Amino acid sequence: MSSPQAVFDTLYAAFGPQHWWPATTDYEIITGAVLTQNTAWRNVERALANLRARNLLAPSAVMSVSEAELADALRPAGYYNVKAGRLRNVTAALIEDGGVAGWREWSTAALRRRLLGVRGVGAETADCILLYVLGRPVFVIDAYTRRILTRLDLVRDDATYDALAKWFREGLPTDARVYNEYHALLVRLGNGVCRPRPRCPECPLAGLCPTGRRHEDGYVVTGRQ
Repeated sequence: MSSPQAVFDTLYAAFGPQHWWPATTDYEIITGAVLTQNTAWRNVERALANLRARNLLAPSAVMSVSEAELADALRPAGYYNVKAGRLRNVTAALIEDGGVAGWREWSTAALRRRLLGVRGVGAETADCILLYVLGRPVFVIDAYTRRILTRLDLVRDDATYDALAKWFREGLPTDARVYNEYHALLVRLGNGVCRPRPRCPECPLAGLCPTGRRHEDGYVVTGRQ
């Protein structure tokens, strides 16, 4: 069975550093963390471009514009009415707590509870903010990560978010920089190679992966899509 470190080393050798999260401000990262749920990153980029063009990539702007106008800017990200509400909820909490500088004063556990208490914020969004904005050593689990680990037969199909995160934590040093790079590499793999219909001949993990070996043997993968 492959270890978290072995998977990381293979992906890093294949793809190199990813310089993730692609953003110019902390608030842009927060916004992206909200928008990335249930959509591909390219759609998030389109929504962020809309916000930038309309001067809406700032907390005060998001809270002052109408929710309908905000939702219209977020349209490329899908579920735009829902995501407009979630972004405003997170932004309101950010402002109430004194901005990112205020959040830096919180412990990781306390701030995670605070974020999870914001309506519409789940574990993935909270952990993206903790890792990429605040540099806290939490491992982000997203749909790409779940897909890759289940295809590698490293976790159960029904594994919980916390169980998946634990698999990484137990096999890696507690280092936010490692977690940052690892998650970015998994996004790179899941977005471009380990897609719903996998491109196994292009995958650097094919030698470690039962799904990849089935492709090499000429079988068509019908499960774990």
